[in-house]
Amino acid sequence: MNGLRNKLVLTTALLFLTGVPLIMHFTGGFSGADDQAGEMVQSIAPDYKPWFESIWEPGEEAEPLLFGLQAAAGASFIAYYFSRRRNSERVSMNSNVGRKPLGDA
Repeated sequence: MNGLRNKLVLTTALLFLTGVPLIMHFTGGFSGADDQAGEMVQSIAPDYKPWFESIWEPGEEAEPLLFGLQAAAGASFIAYYFSRRRNSERVSMNSNVGRKPLGDA
């Protein structure tokens, strides 16, 4: 019974986490922070000029790809860190196996 309850909770959470972004996408709920900041600045100071322009701006199609690559690199770094940490803990635990305490001769 406990396993069934866990499956139902996880399935509900999965449906919620996948459904909400899809609904927001179709209702136009997503807007980039850069766009929101630019609109705010224009509403506060319409004659504001940026200090500099970007050297290179990726196209509309390239932005999601670059964001995905950045997310994959971050996830890889986090996975590598936790893998190294777990393996170092295993090595330190296994290094003491089979050794006699110093007091015993």
